[in-house]
Amino acid sequence: MILAAEMSAGDLAAIVVAIASVVAVVLLVFAIVSITKTLATLRLSIEQLRRETLPVIDELEKTVTQANADLARLDGLLESASSVTQTVDSASQLAYLVFSNPIIKAVAFATGTARAAKAFRGPR
Repeated sequence: MILAAEMSAGDLAAIVVAIASVVAVVLLVFAIVSITKTLATLRLSIEQLRRETLPVIDELEKTVTQANADLARLDGLLESASSVTQTVDSASQLAYLVFSNPIIKAVAFATGTARAAKAFRGPR
């Protein structure tokens, strides 16, 4: 056994440095073990997240595709409705032009005939 009196300052410094180094290595080992556990947990969490989100993303893609198809179909329906509206508008204008003049003439003729008949009957 070495007595403290026989040790020099250099020997004492070497022992202190050795003890500090061992403590530092032990702390580093604990830190590395902790980081490794954390990384393993993180890896598992990422894998679980991937397993859960990929089906959701696939379903979302299908939904978006279906929505786009529905929008395209709706666009076609709106174009058809617009075409029908224009056709009905054109037909109503044509009917107005075709029937309005003869109806006006018929009403005028009926009114004139009624006045003429009243004039032939004489005043009462």
